[in-house]
Amino acid sequence: MIHDTIEGFAAACPAGALLGLDLGERTIGVAVSDGIRSVASPLETIRRKKFGVDAARLIEIASARNVTGLILGLPRNMDGSEGPRCQSTRAFARNLERLTPMEIGFWDERLSTVAAERALLEADTSRRRRAEVIDHVAAAYILQGVLDRMRHL
Repeated sequence: MIHDTIEGFAAACPAGALLGLDLGERTIGVAVSDGIRSVASPLETIRRKKFGVDAARLIEIASARNVTGLILGLPRNMDGSEGPRCQSTRAFARNLERLTPMEIGFWDERLSTVAAERALLEADTSRRRRAEVIDHVAAAYILQGVLDRMRHL
């Protein structure tokens, strides 16, 4: 089931790890939480192909790690409105919902890539390495935001 609020997602999602996704046009950044939902860790970046191939890989990762819920970063505009990228993310969630019983939620991802880039710069990561890991580091940033919020519910 798809939830528009973290409160609804948290109430419906059974205990277990969560998967965080940063959907881009060419890649999907993937992060995973630990089983007690305290820490998000970057996992991998998937090069997008067709929806079916991408969804199969996400479901494979989720089942291998006993994931009970998915969080998708929702790329709102800076004024809070939803543009074409939000519509694309919501469509991806609707299509994914047909393939898995996992709970699906959204998290406002404004500036997540900027924060991930800043963290990588502070860690003195090379430009090439930043390009390789930015998507799944951004996914971890998104997922950690959700975990922090859920701790205060």
